Amino acid sequence: MTAPGTPDVLQMGDVPEPTLQQETELLVRLKAAGINPIDTKLRQRGTFFPDRLPAILGCDGAGIVEAVGAAVRQFQPGDEVYFCNGGLGGHPGNYAEWAIVDARFAAHKPTTMSFAEAAAAPLVLITAWEALYDRARLQTGQRVFIHAGAGGVGHVAIQLATWSGAEVCTTVSTEAKAAFVRDLGASQVLFYKDTNVVQAVMAWTHDQGVDVTFDTVGGAMLGQSFAATKFYGDIVTILEADPATAWKTARTRNQRVSFELMLLPMLKGLVAEQQAQATILQQCAALIDAGHLKLHVSQTFALAEAAAAHRSLETGSTTGKLVLLMDT
Repeated sequence: MTAPGTPDVLQMGDVPEPTLQQETELLVRLKAAGINPIDTKLRQRGTFFPDRLPAILGCDGAGIVEAVGAAVRQFQPGDEVYFCNGGLGGHPGNYAEWAIVDARFAAHKPTTMSFAEAAAAPLVLITAWEALYDRARLQTGQRVFIHAGAGGVGHVAIQLATWSGAEVCTTVSTEAKAAFVRDLGASQVLFYKDTNVVQAVMAWTHDQGVDVTFDTVGGAMLGQSFAATKFYGDIVTILEADPATAWKTARTRNQRVSFELMLLPMLKGLVAEQQAQATILQQCAALIDAGHLKLHVSQTFALAEAAAAHRSLETGSTTGKLVLLMDT
């Protein structure tokens, strides 16, 4: 990324091959990099470190360990790994052929996944896991309302919720996406363009409201989430609250509203919290290999096509995830 702007600011270029600097690090030959909305936002407005341009974007990566630092015990050369690390403008990201990642922040790649699927996974897995389990404290038998269930975070959240024994209602825009989310386990599917979502959710819950609402859309959806959630229920959002948000409903229902910013540990250098996120990836790898969880990659692009990938993501109609491949 040479400057903030349109997708065309993403340019192919040569940089020195990275080398290990710390005894806890891994040198990874990247095979794929996931593309996330945060990538397009940073490209548009600038990274968190605007004085460090050009920058390499991409938080999510998957590849093969080529070298390990002297203190690394859990990985060895040849291991396949996946992780969410870098790409915010400070530490180089994963739109590249090589990456350095601290071994404490990586996990072994699920054996049943391709590199493309694994690269699509970390950010959305951690986001959905933290939102549902750590923030909302989801329990078996509860009812969950997930906005935009066919999206990157949404389609993972549906699976994690149903695996936990919860019942899921979600919103989509098309019949194809409705079929997609039903296949993932959603039992109630709403077409948000022509449905009063709050009324539909209340009807589904016999006017009680859901136990948990997970907002992956933002804007007016947060206010609607309050009205669709029961007294003493939980709402978790991954977006900044709109200034026009009416909080009175949440207050008068004694609801707990939480924010989920999974990039916080990386942004603030919170080592223990970033290690905990790697543990989430280890747990998810076990679920994936056991057949309980899958990642949907709707399209792949060559590394040189990063700008085209960003244009595709910015249409807002993507199902699942987009991925860059290094070997095409």
